[in-house]
Amino acid sequence: MAIQLKNADQIDRMRTAGGIVASCHSYIKSLVKPGVTTKELDAAAEEFILSRGAVPSFLGYRGFPASICASVNDEVIHGVPGPRVLKQGDIISVDIGVYINGFHGDSSRTYAVGAVSPENEKLIAVARQSFFEGMRYARAGRHLHEISGAIQNFVEANGFSVVRDYVGHGIGQKLHESPEIPCYRPPSRGPRLCPGMALAIEPMVNAGTYEISLLHNNQTVVTADGMNSAHYENTIVITGGEPELLTITDEDI
Repeated sequence: MAIQLKNADQIDRMRTAGGIVASCHSYIKSLVKPGVTTKELDAAAEEFILSRGAVPSFLGYRGFPASICASVNDEVIHGVPGPRVLKQGDIISVDIGVYINGFHGDSSRTYAVGAVSPENEKLIAVARQSFFEGMRYARAGRHLHEISGAIQNFVEANGFSVVRDYVGHGIGQKLHESPEIPCYRPPSRGPRLCPGMALAIEPMVNAGTYEISLLHNNQTVVTADGMNSAHYENTIVITGGEPELLTITDEDI
């Protein structure tokens, strides 16, 4: 499938979607604490998104039964919200997607539940920083593999691993568009970056092996060794200069 370049009007619509995603993350972050269930976080996010005139991108997508993905500890991605109660020391990756005015926004953050171990603090920080290491190469004229390689190099230099079986993606009128965006160095250079490309770049960083397993619900991905995982994602647009991050607030930078 060809990469769909976005024009100025389409990018502006994606800014609206991305702004709602960023605001929703700020709201959900304030609710993450011991004693809260993942279902309560899901309900709060859904109410927030609907109140902004948008709809959750994930609800019903490929059979997913909730409005956000809430992945706790060894759950890498696609954690299904439910009665699970968050405990002190847990970490939770919250992935939020929003659809409005014909376009999607998508981002993920991993949050500490109360005080967490130094190892988990580092895992969360490395996942986040690996994204920004990749962003140094998100420039017109560069190739996609440069983003991927920079992420992998940073993660592995810090003693962690990058998930191979799931990747980032183009985004726009569809939640998943071309190109696929691995966060490890692929065998080819990938497409040359050019203005108008909208990309959801999402390092999934494991404390142990990069190998994963799929739970019996056919949704939730967990680490194969049971060690924790962190996830950091933003929707960006390639411009003639610095990339524009559509799903981030000033406090996130």
